[in-house]
Amino acid sequence: MSHIVEILSVGTELLLGNIVNLDAQILSQGLSELGLNVYYHTVVGDNPQRAKEAVAVAKKRADIIITTGGLGPTCDDLTKNVLAEAFGKELYLDAHSAELIRGYFERTGRLHAMTDNNLQQAMLPEGCEVLDNDWGTAPGCAFYAEGCHVIMLPGPPSECRAMFQYRAAPYLEKLSEGIIASHTIKMFGIGESQMEAQIRDKMNAMTNPTLAPYAKTGECELRVTAKASTAEEAERLLAPTVEDMVAHFGAKVYGVDVSSLEEVVLAQLTLQGKTLGVAESCTGGLMATRMTDMAGASRGFVGGIVSYTNEIKAKILGVPQTILDEFGAVSAPVAGAMAEGARRVLDCDIALSATGVAGPDKDDRGNDVGTVFVAIATEEGTHVRRLNLGTQRGRVRISAAHNAFDLARRYLTDLPYEDGVV
Repeated sequence: MSHIVEILSVGTELLLGNIVNLDAQILSQGLSELGLNVYYHTVVGDNPQRAKEAVAVAKKRADIIITTGGLGPTCDDLTKNVLAEAFGKELYLDAHSAELIRGYFERTGRLHAMTDNNLQQAMLPEGCEVLDNDWGTAPGCAFYAEGCHVIMLPGPPSECRAMFQYRAAPYLEKLSEGIIASHTIKMFGIGESQMEAQIRDKMNAMTNPTLAPYAKTGECELRVTAKASTAEEAERLLAPTVEDMVAHFGAKVYGVDVSSLEEVVLAQLTLQGKTLGVAESCTGGLMATRMTDMAGASRGFVGGIVSYTNEIKAKILGVPQTILDEFGAVSAPVAGAMAEGARRVLDCDIALSATGVAGPDKDDRGNDVGTVFVAIATEEGTHVRRLNLGTQRGRVRISAAHNAFDLARRYLTDLPYEDGVV
């Protein structure tokens, strides 16, 4: 039997947008790894009637309902009450859970703060399997009734993640008919629509594995997914398709199951024993931030210079004033000189630079918003890439950094600098 899962998230704060529904992401990823199909995500506020209606709908279309939130000690924590009523179950005080709640307050030195309503969290549906919460106070629970498996988990993401992994997953593994595995092919230099057009016929003809394109800011990815009875069998299904797609898109593929262009750059820097520095104008430190956000960045990244004004470009990076006067800050000659200056000042093997107009207005030379030049300087020479990145300031900065890292990636892997860049 193939199961249909619905995730029902309870909390008015989710509807108001005060917090992101991270629980749904955690559960969807975990359920996919277990081979269970999530068909629906539902969010409902802390309102008993609307919660009852949401549960009634879920009962009709799913045979596994997983709830998050609404298990706390306050009057608006209503999940257990609603689910118990929906499935005709009485609530009872679970002595074991009550003792764990007292123990939690003792361990945290807050026993004096425990009130009677905290024990409301130990009220559970009769006949349920109690899911102990070692990461908070609200226990979870699971039961089977009316052809439906119901699992209730706490709302705080740190608790939800641990409770799913160590409590709910073992329960659900008994229901799984296999596993779902996937690999993500990351690309730069091709748009999602262009990528999809090239593989549309193949994508539509596939059933297992399947292909799914996704657009990201300044790049795109292709997810290859397979379902099988074992992880080994799923990998055997995935491997030929992944290899085929990587070969098809060639140099535009910068990695499989990697997080970012800069991760690939850092890995190559480390492997080759080379160092990288950056000189930034329109990106305002974004390139350096993305490098230093990675653990182990010091293995290949030496530092960066934010040369936002012409004065700093000239005094710190040594960009000749004559070039600045003749071509302006947003130009290929200045981008190249910035990279060369950064390589000299930072004493690194490779230097990247970015200078451009991020908006909202044209610069004093009349360059349109989105006009950007990125450059790379190495011992072999300097290369500049001219770009038109649109009018959204945030996108301009992110895409400029992407392009700079792509130049470094191509240099470090002996690929041509320009290959149908978008």
